[in-house]
Amino acid sequence: MSDEDLTIDRILDNWNFNTGVVTTRHLKHEGREVIQLRIDMGLLQMETSGRPDGQTPHDCQSILHWIQTLETEDLNEPFRLDFNQCMEVDREFAQFYHRRICWMQLKEFARAVGDADHTLALMDACLRHSPNQDWSYSHEQHRPFVIFHRTQSLALQRVSEGENAEMAIEEINAGLKMIADFYDTYEIEEDFNDDELVKRLVDIREDLRNRFEVGKTLEEQLAEAVETEQFELAARLRDELKNRGRAT
Repeated sequence: MSDEDLTIDRILDNWNFNTGVVTTRHLKHEGREVIQLRIDMGLLQMETSGRPDGQTPHDCQSILHWIQTLETEDLNEPFRLDFNQCMEVDREFAQFYHRRICWMQLKEFARAVGDADHTLALMDACLRHSPNQDWSYSHEQHRPFVIFHRTQSLALQRVSEGENAEMAIEEINAGLKMIADFYDTYEIEEDFNDDELVKRLVDIREDLRNRFEVGKTLEEQLAEAVETEQFELAARLRDELKNRGRAT
């Protein structure tokens, strides 16, 4: 095989890179399924299930699954990730980010949510086994961004599947609470309302509310009833939510 046969010039010449746009495509051929992401210097090709690079680190489906496997073992003391293992974790974060933004662009929202959930679970694992606080926060600072992607994808999935817009709004409210909990954990609650991701989720929520003419959701009505001490109304709303399988 000549050097010319090994280049990808033909692919790149017929697929332009666009700055500021996630340029991706989902390919299926003879049982093979991959995602390709066009980047400025070429392209990334990813598997659609398991690890995006198709690897099985430490004979596990992913670094996350490897850590979870270690957690089931009877260890003398909690383990801490070493330098090389931290590098493996960082690589997995990057891979799932790239695939997540592709799924969102392709409107494969359920798969985007799955990859976001993987990333959030890996962040949780990092907190449990981090070698130091600085490395932990290098990931934690991105938690609201991952929650934003997850929440946006869930809301759009609800709407695209024909479910009522109220459920999409409730997904957004749940995502906003997750971000608020993050700010509360790090004792920076005063920054919550100024977060651009929070503002964007609120804009999406209100756009859905206006476009589909949705009033206050049952959960919003319940929160208001509790706040105003309308306990009989709160009880009725809680029962209605339980009937819908949404009450906590």
